[in-house]
Amino acid sequence: MISLDTALDILRARLRPLDAETVPLASGAGRTLAENVTAHRTQPPFDASAMDGYAVRASDLCGGETRLTLSGEAAAGHASSRALHAGEAMRISTGAPVPAGADQVVIQENTRVLGNEVWLTDVTKPGKNIRVAGTDFTAGAVLLTAGDRITPAALSLAASSGATDFSVTRRPRVAILSTGDELVEPGDATRPDQIINSLAPAIAAMASSWGGDPVYLGIARDDPADVRDKLGRLGSADLLVTIGGASVGDHDHLRAVFGEMGGQLAFEKIAVKPGKPTWFGQLGDTFTLGLPGNPVSAMVMARLCLKTALTCLLGGQDESLFAPARLGVELPANGARETFVRARLDTASGRVAPLTNQDSSAASALVASNCLIRRLANAPAAGRGDRTQILLLDHP
Repeated sequence: MISLDTALDILRARLRPLDAETVPLASGAGRTLAENVTAHRTQPPFDASAMDGYAVRASDLCGGETRLTLSGEAAAGHASSRALHAGEAMRISTGAPVPAGADQVVIQENTRVLGNEVWLTDVTKPGKNIRVAGTDFTAGAVLLTAGDRITPAALSLAASSGATDFSVTRRPRVAILSTGDELVEPGDATRPDQIINSLAPAIAAMASSWGGDPVYLGIARDDPADVRDKLGRLGSADLLVTIGGASVGDHDHLRAVFGEMGGQLAFEKIAVKPGKPTWFGQLGDTFTLGLPGNPVSAMVMARLCLKTALTCLLGGQDESLFAPARLGVELPANGARETFVRARLDTASGRVAPLTNQDSSAASALVASNCLIRRLANAPAAGRGDRTQILLLDHP
């Protein structure tokens, strides 16, 4: 067995970003940038009013109430063609270009209009309530960098810069294969000795939420020929995720068939609990991540290993997996394997406490969790209030 940190290092070393493709702006949300996004224009492209009010020359204000002549209007999308002269004020809307000659905007609440005159109360402060051209960004500036995931805010920023498309990393094609005679698909009739294949749709949802394009290969029965047939359907998958079938039982043929077909292992067990049977290798051009069959084990290791693998294939930013927290209860000493404890983080207090049910088959406990407490191998007992590390669960 190898440590979790070593396993993740192997994934990062073996997996490289896929090729790039160009998508239109409207299709960019959620994708990972393959190239930087550079501004095509300056934003704002002109000095703009930040408030509704009146554009003035700062030197005309006296600090008390000042009377100026009203001389037209500048509205958003309708710039004034005339310059502002001494002794004049121009009505202006938020976002409108500041007319030539003006260098301050007095907010509407500090004004009153009498006929063709406006009375303003404000101190002299050049630049007040004006957004100077280029306040947000200037033409040629790098706005987003390769590896960034395109959020709605990032999409808006790119659009405002004049971008019409993105160069993004192709979505990894993720083949998902369940194994075992005990499984039936959701909606199918079950015998008393069978269970519903609940993990395949969950892993597919996780892969999709992390940028992958999942394809379900079905259930490989406990028969070498069926396992071989299912593995032969990989096609152009970039990553194969298998669920179950990797233990040493007489009916588990997955790893043996994988080897017979030329598959090469990079690691075969990780010293973690839950999730020890997790393995990684390559079959032809397809990288392969083997997850345990127990629901909690599989989903915990998917959060740790599948998300890391997809981040690498997408060329995304390598995130810090763990966050600091303080324990809300005492914890006993840990054993020889690194352990992830299902838990709830109270965001108000910053304290975290484990759930009662830690069985590796209890999916309900994972749903009730919002984080996992990380207990390092051979960690000593920990007291209430002690610092710890947690893995936040971003359930799809």
